[in-house]
Amino acid sequence: MFKKFFLLALVMFFPTASFAIEEVQVDSTKEAAVQKRLNDVGISILNSNKIDGRIVFVYDKTEVKEKLKLDKTLLDREVVVYGYDYKFVEDDNELAAFLSRRIAEGYRSYPGLFKGRLNSLKIKAAPKKYQIIFDKIGLDYMVRAGYNPVAMITLVNKSHPQKRGDSLTNNVTSKRLAKMYEHICIKYPYYLVNNEYEKNKSYQNFLLTSVNNRKMLEEKLKTRSRKELNYE
Repeated sequence: MFKKFFLLALVMFFPTASFAIEEVQVDSTKEAAVQKRLNDVGISILNSNKIDGRIVFVYDKTEVKEKLKLDKTLLDREVVVYGYDYKFVEDDNELAAFLSRRIAEGYRSYPGLFKGRLNSLKIKAAPKKYQIIFDKIGLDYMVRAGYNPVAMITLVNKSHPQKRGDSLTNNVTSKRLAKMYEHICIKYPYYLVNNEYEKNKSYQNFLLTSVNNRKMLEEKLKTRSRKELNYE
């Protein structure tokens, strides 16, 4: 009651305050809609992949560095989607790509207290290796949940800049994209043959900038079997 009276008095004495109140209400409504979207897509991925560990999804419109996001996912089993990340998401497939990859990180910490901590230490000791592993697991999660794995390529292509080379903790983006494409090409070729992202500008840019990597993949597939590539 007091809160309503205070807002009414504020509007009466400060007319411009009504605009600020309306803006807060609009922002709150938008955040609630985004949160619902995260829950719908995220829980669908958890259920479709029969993930038996609890992982929650939180929308935070602020911007936080990548390292902090990774640590929170591994330690708290909480997938936080920050405003910086969400602004790149154009459809539910791309949102599923982001969430699936984070779920892969968080679920790694679940198998028992000791083993879970040991897994977390392994990830921190070899971050570049596990970055590729989580990309591939995320693609698998997407497909099982009915989402298009090509969306992970479009999302990463437009949201991760191309560094001059690998860092101590991250692979160069072109390498990650090449590994994603290889995984889809070998395991889920249907999505490339019937590619709904064929005219997507981000995907077209990926094709333009990955000509050499895709040629190398073609040569690899000619000389090595699926078993040799660890897909059987």
